[in-house]
Amino acid sequence: MDINRIQREFVEARTTFSSLELRPTIDGKVLAKTALQTGRGTYVLSIRFPDSYPNEMPRVYVDAPVILNAPHRYNTGCICYLHPSMWNPGAHDLKFVIARAAKWLSKYEVWRERGRWPGAQILH
Repeated sequence: MDINRIQREFVEARTTFSSLELRPTIDGKVLAKTALQTGRGTYVLSIRFPDSYPNEMPRVYVDAPVILNAPHRYNTGCICYLHPSMWNPGAHDLKFVIARAAKWLSKYEVWRERGRWPGAQILH
C-alpha cells in the first residue's frame, strides 16, 4: 500500500469532497470516509485500500443508511462502482473512486424507484 500516494490523493480529493477524512485502522492501514448527498438523502461511505494499492482498486462500502439486496454489490458488501478489469492505477485515484461511488448511488436510487438499474452493465 502506497501511503504517500494515498495522502496526496486525499489532499487532492478533499478540494472536491469537503467531508472527506483519512483515518488510521487498527491494523496499521488507512481508510477514507466521506459523506455524499444526493437528491434523496445523505450516504456515508468507507473506502478501503488494498495492500496492493494503487495496483488494485479500493473497495467502497455504504455504511449508512444500510443498503440491502441491491444489485451491483459484491458478496463482501462493497459496491461495484467499476469493473476491476477497468481499474487503471495511472489514471484512477481517490477522487475518481468517490465520483464513481456517487454515480453508483444515483443509479441505486433510480433502481429503488423504478425497479431497474439504469445504464450499461457488465456481468461479474
